Amino acid sequence: MARPPQGQMHPGRQLAVLGLLFAILYVLVFWGPGTKGLGYEERLHPKLGLDLIGGTQATYRASLLANGQVPSQQSMEESRKIIDQRVNALGVAEAEVVIEGNQNIVVSVAGKANDQLKNVGQAAQMRFRMVLGANGDTADSVMNPQAAAPSTAPSGSPAPSASAGKGAAASAAPSASTGGQGGGELAPSPSVSPSAEPTPAPSASAAAPAPVTADIKEQRAAIEKKVGKAAWEAAEKLTAPVDTTTDTTAANIYKPFNALNSAEVNALTPEMQFYVPTISCTQLDGRPSGAIDDEKSKVVSCQTGAKLLMDVAKVLGTDIDTASPQLDQQSQWVVSLDFTSSGQAKWTALTREAFQPAADSPCLTAAAALSSGATHCLVAVVLDKEVISAPEIQGVLSGQSQISGSFDATSAKELADQIKYGALPVTFTPLSSETVSATLGIAQLEAGLLAAAIGLGLVAIYSFFYYRLLGSVIFLSLLLSGLLTFGALVVLGRTTGFTLTLAGIAGFIVSLGVAADSFVIYFERLKDEIHEGRSARSAVPRAWARARRTIISANTITIMCAVVLYIVSIGAVKGFAFALGLSTVLDLVVVFLFRHPIMTMFANTKAFMSPRVSGLGRALKRQPTEKEA
Repeated sequence: MARPPQGQMHPGRQLAVLGLLFAILYVLVFWGPGTKGLGYEERLHPKLGLDLIGGTQATYRASLLANGQVPSQQSMEESRKIIDQRVNALGVAEAEVVIEGNQNIVVSVAGKANDQLKNVGQAAQMRFRMVLGANGDTADSVMNPQAAAPSTAPSGSPAPSASAGKGAAASAAPSASTGGQGGGELAPSPSVSPSAEPTPAPSASAAAPAPVTADIKEQRAAIEKKVGKAAWEAAEKLTAPVDTTTDTTAANIYKPFNALNSAEVNALTPEMQFYVPTISCTQLDGRPSGAIDDEKSKVVSCQTGAKLLMDVAKVLGTDIDTASPQLDQQSQWVVSLDFTSSGQAKWTALTREAFQPAADSPCLTAAAALSSGATHCLVAVVLDKEVISAPEIQGVLSGQSQISGSFDATSAKELADQIKYGALPVTFTPLSSETVSATLGIAQLEAGLLAAAIGLGLVAIYSFFYYRLLGSVIFLSLLLSGLLTFGALVVLGRTTGFTLTLAGIAGFIVSLGVAADSFVIYFERLKDEIHEGRSARSAVPRAWARARRTIISANTITIMCAVVLYIVSIGAVKGFAFALGLSTVLDLVVVFLFRHPIMTMFANTKAFMSPRVSGLGRALKRQPTEKEA
């Protein structure tokens, strides 16, 4: 066997690289991520799309606006796009997200995905608010004094902190978890240093009263009638929490407020929600999503059994440029936040205000109530209507920050995606979640695969008829490409959520045409080299060198088209583009690691020199003699 030209890899080594690639791929197929608990047959199943196996359909209804009108079509379309981004970020590819009527959004995904869809319609509006007051949840002790715990005031245990010292890390235990997001505390990036020159901080700004609409006036009038005029007037006059430690009967007049439902509590002023001792955290937590989203108003929420009165929101979720799950220096999952340029200025100003408060600022009293020995104010991180954390700010934060706590990889990614893909302009309420049947079904899948098999069979028959021995190269190349593609589909389905739909299958079938073109280019170039008087052995490397550029160019154009189509398209078309691009890339791998080396090996066999066997036929017969050359 002749040696390959200098600088060219030995064909055996190229085939060995291909074999190693196959070994790695199928190790991932059988023993890679997501295979735990699956049988060996189940591990060979790619993730199929909604049109093939059916799936889960969830419906979300948009809440009416304050004026009683339905949301605008523009708001609904913006919500649809954000929900589509969230669903795909959760690893669900090619989900169908459509607007139904003027108030509903319907999300359909392949397979059982109830858990994946439970949070996609949440408002997920993040607010950063300074804590102005902290009061224990005393409702149970007032309503049931005999069964009350000895103490209902805030415990005074250390609160989480946010330090800005260089090399610092989160120093406190995580706070209570919120809606499956995991608890959290706000801490700076370990590389962030505090501002070197302290700047006088302004006092906490007073919030302007929220505008009272006619609807709210009617609700409050109904509530006043329900609790009684005496209780209502007493609640309106409160300017501080009721002290029940010295007079256990002082809160009795407010007992009717404990009978209000969460929607009625939501209609009260923040001061009444906070000061009235019989309004419990259970009532506050039951308020609808988006209840405390108004960034221009003070709000009340609960954390670990304490009611928190919070200032206007001076930093919003829209001030965050990006959010991503990361592992910190202690190998704990955190959500890293990078602010926009204007958002960073707001965040730095807020942390400066909390780190250097005025001596009479109410935030210091609140901090002392929640954390014994606290000397700086707390900033609450509020997602939707729940407090993720209320850490003590221990420095002026002028760089990247992190939300840390009891996160795992899944919960950290879920929270990061909700923040990253923005707040919904409309508040949604889940209506239903149900299983739907396949829109096209397994019968159509089988028909499509049968058509593909017939097409491949015809290509193989024609290849063996026209190219003979070279036809085996075509057949083996297509077989290897198919095995690579199948393995990639299985692995991608388990690791990235890629789902195979009929559109994707169409993309793979179209790629066969690209593969066939590369065969024709190579083999016809080989015939041209032989026609020019070269032996079959010397013609193979020369034909490869000249055909390689054309093959690479043609495949590159196809890949570029697939990428562009993937970027600008949605839904099934996106799946078609991804499948076309993936199969074209894998075809290039087979071209370089199998087709060329196997042709080099065939060129050194006697069969290859036979016109009848090789498939070169007339080219070898018409090869010019030395005299003609």
